[in-house]
Amino acid sequence: MRVLIFFDLPTLTETDRRNYRRFRKSLINEGFLMIQESVYVRVTTNRQAAALLENRIQTITPVDGLVQSLIVTEKQYTMMKFLSGAPSDDVRNSDEKLVVI
Repeated sequence: MRVLIFFDLPTLTETDRRNYRRFRKSLINEGFLMIQESVYVRVTTNRQAAALLENRIQTITPVDGLVQSLIVTEKQYTMMKFLSGAPSDDVRNSDEKLVVI
């Protein structure tokens, strides 16, 4: 499963900018990867883990602005088409599975 977080937060005041930075850093600390500006994604093991992660993110969202989440399967995520640009080569965004023992 993949959890996608989309957000549009105000940055007019210093408090707004601080809230934006804190939220963004919290997403990164939770293991999210930026795939586009204000769009972050993270892999989870199953739907239950995705729902728990979604609830945890809900507790850290700023009061002002818009934050949305979307849970999709790996198959749905890999069907994403790039209409312009190229995909990131970041291994954290890959669907390849590697087991090292």
